[in-house]
Amino acid sequence: MEKIQPVILAGGTGSRLWPLSRELYPKQLLQLTGDFSLLQATMRRVSSLPGAHSPVVVVGEEHRFITRSQIDELGLFNDYTVLLEPVSRNTAPAICAAAEYCGGMDEETVLLVLPADHVVAHESKFIEAVLRAAVLAADGFIVTFGIQPTRPETGYGYIECGEGVRVASFKEKPDAELALQYFEDGNYCWNSGMFAFSIKTFKAEMEKFSPEIAASMAEAVREGEVDDRFFRLEKSAMQNCPSDSIDYALLERTANAAVISADLGWSDIGSWRALWEVFDKDDMGNVALGNTIIEDTRNCLIRAEEMLVATVGMEDTLIVETTDAVLVAPLSRSEDVKKIVTRLKKEKRREFSVHRTVYRPWGSYTVLEEQPRFQIKRITVNPGAKLSLQKHHHRYEHWVVVAGTAVVINGDDKVFLYENQSTYIPAGTRHRLENPGVIPLELIEVQIGSYLGEDDIVRYEDAYGRQDES
Repeated sequence: MEKIQPVILAGGTGSRLWPLSRELYPKQLLQLTGDFSLLQATMRRVSSLPGAHSPVVVVGEEHRFITRSQIDELGLFNDYTVLLEPVSRNTAPAICAAAEYCGGMDEETVLLVLPADHVVAHESKFIEAVLRAAVLAADGFIVTFGIQPTRPETGYGYIECGEGVRVASFKEKPDAELALQYFEDGNYCWNSGMFAFSIKTFKAEMEKFSPEIAASMAEAVREGEVDDRFFRLEKSAMQNCPSDSIDYALLERTANAAVISADLGWSDIGSWRALWEVFDKDDMGNVALGNTIIEDTRNCLIRAEEMLVATVGMEDTLIVETTDAVLVAPLSRSEDVKKIVTRLKKEKRREFSVHRTVYRPWGSYTVLEEQPRFQIKRITVNPGAKLSLQKHHHRYEHWVVVAGTAVVINGDDKVFLYENQSTYIPAGTRHRLENPGVIPLELIEVQIGSYLGEDDIVRYEDAYGRQDES
């Protein structure tokens, strides 16, 4: 049996699933279809592969702690590695980095490349397809996983099947007329974005067709640094690397492309409509999630995160409510949500990047009230965790403990605070918050000052390797 090394691509922002998916908490980290996030579901899937190595996960620097936390929560792997991308450069450099990092093992090893944000309903068929693909990969093929179409679909790229297992051509996302033609032809598959190939074959093909990417990522790995579970790719090498997808950089150019066609119950959850399609629906075609009441409503997706969402007389509509945003659109135009995200980014709105609850390596904070000169937060510090030793130039902070025990460094003083006790941190004072207990520390923080941005932090010491953000 071929040796299989899973590589999970966990970058990206999932902009078409806004307002649930945000830049700093993207769709692969969300529980969209069950009790596990999409990343966790992918990790569970590869844990079932016979004889597979522990996975290598490729992720953006800004998502490293929550990614590690979600993997550790599963308790499935003891020796996985997280490759950290200091800048995003699309899928070809990410896969190159993984191949270079794994190059120290037997180069006949088969890399199984999987996006972290897909749904695969039929696990046994997935395992069967992977084992078939591994055999082809060992024979020198660059194997793609083609999904048998269930409908004309304009949101996916297509693979035209050639003689035997070979790929005849790759097709861009088609218009409706062409998608119907592909569907009726019967010789086309959806391009799933999952691949298998040996390290040896992949490196040779990349050096042949995309040598600049191959050279840049070889340098990024060679000059990278180990940090516990993390491996940090060297930043300047990645910055100099061309940004390209694996499809353009290699698959459409190699003569060794093969396709495994399978019915996996697959979806890339690329839009709210795609999510609507994978859920079971009521008798009126609705998917209603959370605190909802619906009357005379048909073929809608309604998701409530905090408040009650009620509808009357709605049809073919998307409604998504979060603590700080509400999205309403025709379900058929769910792809256009990315236009809203583009505007949010251009206008530098916080709703582009974060929710009201923001996760940190030590826990999380939730913004309860936000005004021009004051801000109120609920802070949760995990047992045994501590914030960085830091100061702020422009804001004063008042802390009130509501649960647990806090150790506070405030200038030259070190004090213990218990429930219903408080302290005050003047601007410019070095301070640190720590939870020495075995239960979460909960406190209310009131910030007052002329500038309350998260970038007003000068870090002197940090247990998580974060650099000074001032």
